[in-house]
Amino acid sequence: MAFTDFKSSDEVQKAYNIKYVEEEFLIVTPVSPPECFVQDYEFSNTNFDIFTSEASRCENVIYPVLREVCRKFIRQYSLWSHKSISADSILSGTPDYIIARRSDLGKNVLGMPLILIAEAKQNDFIKGWGQCLAELVAAQKLNADEKKTVYGVVTDAELWQFGKLEGKIFTKNKTRTKIDDLDEVFGANHAIMKLAAG
Repeated sequence: MAFTDFKSSDEVQKAYNIKYVEEEFLIVTPVSPPECFVQDYEFSNTNFDIFTSEASRCENVIYPVLREVCRKFIRQYSLWSHKSISADSILSGTPDYIIARRSDLGKNVLGMPLILIAEAKQNDFIKGWGQCLAELVAAQKLNADEKKTVYGVVTDAELWQFGKLEGKIFTKNKTRTKIDDLDEVFGANHAIMKLAAG
């Protein structure tokens, strides 16, 4: 079974006895991205249809945002794109993106996965959270510590949603951010990285 086989978060909740709550756990302070990032983003958004397909959203928005946010945390984290993970025969597959603790063995070794990012394909956030929550359960198992909080992001590049799995409690942040406000998107991603470093 792959992570994408889970069609909603409640499927994962029932399978792994996880409680769902909503609250404001993410304290967001706006962060201005570097001017070179803003110029590149505005150039692409003005001249190309960057939201036209899943590949375009990933290449032009999601990955560039994550890569830029990771710069500040490069000594702690590494960013992985489409890296397969497997916790067991059910919890396996290829997350869209993983932010993991940097391994002492080198940049080619996946460290402890802390933040899992799923693209909401065809803008389907219900399926996106099903995939992401399954990945978070897998991350807990891979980290060999179900009490260690792991974090999730689901985005269609335009809307960004955030959640966390702490033990058997899945919390979705009430506030969502939109790419129209780059400072908020960067601030929210910075905030979740700081929590993961916790």
